[in-house]
Amino acid sequence: MSRIAVVTDTNSSMTREEAKKLGVFLLPMPFMMNGVEYFEGVTCTYEHFFEMLEQGADVSTSQPAPESITGLWDEILKTYDSIIHIPMSSALSGSCGTAKALSAEYNGRVCVVDNKRISVSQRESVLDALRLIEKGLTAAEICVQLENAALNSSIYLAVNTLELLKKSGRVTAAGAALATLLGLKPVLQIQGEKLDAFAKVRGMAAAEKTMLKAIEKDLATRFAGKPVHLATAYSGNLKTALEWRKTVRKYFDDNRIELYKLPLSIACHVGAGVKAIACIEYFE
Repeated sequence: MSRIAVVTDTNSSMTREEAKKLGVFLLPMPFMMNGVEYFEGVTCTYEHFFEMLEQGADVSTSQPAPESITGLWDEILKTYDSIIHIPMSSALSGSCGTAKALSAEYNGRVCVVDNKRISVSQRESVLDALRLIEKGLTAAEICVQLENAALNSSIYLAVNTLELLKKSGRVTAAGAALATLLGLKPVLQIQGEKLDAFAKVRGMAAAEKTMLKAIEKDLATRFAGKPVHLATAYSGNLKTALEWRKTVRKYFDDNRIELYKLPLSIACHVGAGVKAIACIEYFE
């Protein structure tokens, strides 16, 4: 059996510790703060990012330099036969397209997966890849399987502020001002392709209820009878995030539901105080 390595990036909400335990190679994603480049989990901690954000730091997302990607691949291929590279959705970043272009020089030894995922859904794709390797599939076969399952997940996010979304042009200044005045909390969704509006409700409690009902509906329709994992995620304050996980566990009567940090590539656009919930189909 050929040796297959799995590579992903920190947009998967996977920590360096978890990746090491699983034998996954983790590429740190860059972002900018006040014109300085940082790498998630390497040169900037999660806590420091939100401290800087609270102080008014100017933040934006970036993508890895091509040489950092090929350098990692070249090192891996010294001991592995092939690589499955799972970046964030091509609809959210150019990093997937860059990786696909670079892989053309590797004579089929590097398979880049574009399965339209990010954060906890991207993390599940990594776990799926590991399961499929255990079943004896080739890297190319696993890439096809993951891309065929691209849309089999839902993520809902309740955003605490519209300021960063206004800055990135996803909401107008007037819309952001009106929502703030009325105390509206936008609920966003990621169902495969990209970040879209789902609902606008008054207050975080209503936003939480909206997300719970949305996942409940997905479980009864899109994912009925299918193997799925539920997960919660957050940005910024851990204490309120733990309360959110407690609420979700109680609502679905499932104490296995875990909590993950949203990657900083999302936090750069949605800020602190985000609560999220995901439903992801997985390979058994």
